[in-house]
Amino acid sequence: MEKRILGRTGATVSVIGLGTWQLGADWGDVSESDALAVLDASVQAGVTFFDTADVYGDGRSETLIGRYRAQNPGLDLTVATKMGRRVDQVPENYTLDNFRAWTDRSRRNLGVDTLDLVQLHCPPTPVFSSDAVYDALDTLVEEGAIRHYGVSVETADEALAAIARPGTATVQIILNAFRLKPLDRVLPAAAEAGVGIIARVPLASGLLSGTYTTETTFAENDHRNYNRSGDAFDVGETFAGVDFETGVAAAQDFAALVAGEPLAGADGEPDSAEFSTAQVALAWVAQQPGVSTVIPGARSVEQAQANAAAGDIPPLSDGFQSSVRDLYDQYFRTAVHHRW
Repeated sequence: MEKRILGRTGATVSVIGLGTWQLGADWGDVSESDALAVLDASVQAGVTFFDTADVYGDGRSETLIGRYRAQNPGLDLTVATKMGRRVDQVPENYTLDNFRAWTDRSRRNLGVDTLDLVQLHCPPTPVFSSDAVYDALDTLVEEGAIRHYGVSVETADEALAAIARPGTATVQIILNAFRLKPLDRVLPAAAEAGVGIIARVPLASGLLSGTYTTETTFAENDHRNYNRSGDAFDVGETFAGVDFETGVAAAQDFAALVAGEPLAGADGEPDSAEFSTAQVALAWVAQQPGVSTVIPGARSVEQAQANAAAGDIPPLSDGFQSSVRDLYDQYFRTAVHHRW
């Protein structure tokens, strides 16, 4: 799989990574054995970047990754975690003492002395402009608790504030065919500053798989059920903030675009049927200038393998790129562009 430099970390990571929210909670139940199988299938397919968080299953996702690494020593993996969502979301909680406690817990969960990359997990907006916060993160680097730090953001303005800080190694942001705003300013600014971009929610919580209908239902403990109106956390994290019914209609149009794209198959001849709608949606994100890695989630070995294979898709045509923008303008720009 293609490898890219992850911003100021200097680490080389696979262009398709693995997001492990699904292995912790909020996507229905995933057994421990299935979770470990997903991790292994991803690695076998060329994935070298895992993204997790201390709040995914209250540490379950981190612990499973730690267990997998302990069972497979010597793997060339970069593991990014996130911190800050296990407390009330007020700026006053983003202190050095709390950072030390949170990173100590993640180090135990992951079974490492030094965390590869720690990201602030979509904190309150004022945190991104706090000198004390960045000083505290720099202290963690100096103390050896973390190698690098970054941020996970909800809005483009938050991303730009973090990119301007010299110690910010990466920015994680929602980017998919239904959320194009990061293309305007965030990706160019990150590229100029040498900051890595980690693209999350690349399939708009599964909408861009093209398999949902307006009748599709989800488990009671699945955020695609209980957070559609943003009752639990920012609604932008669920279906990328777009209305479900509108998203289903747009996804059908996106699938039609994929069917008409002359992608080269394994034999070099055009064969768009060789790649699924979801795979092309992932490839579209990965092929945006400035993206370091894309982190789709997976709940099964088959999903993990299919996601990784998206890294093999050849460059999409200019016509396809233009049509994606047209879809966005038709369905989503008015509703979501100003929000995030």
